[in-house]
Amino acid sequence: MEEPDLPRPRGDAASRLAGEDLGPYSQAELDERIALLEAEIARVKAHQSKAAAHRAAADALFGKPAG
Repeated sequence: MEEPDLPRPRGDAASRLAGEDLGPYSQAELDERIALLEAEIARVKAHQSKAAAHRAAADALFGKPAG
């Protein structure tokens, strides 16, 4: 069964994280948080590269749209 197209929630995870108070976190917790954020940045950059390559291939095949 297909899920219905639902609107994205307002704001994103990065925005919510940016507003979080970091005071209660220990050094170890902050180190873990940094590692997780760096891994997420790498994942997003990899997806961005794939999307750009896909777009370039489509533009090459169908011609770049006038803009």
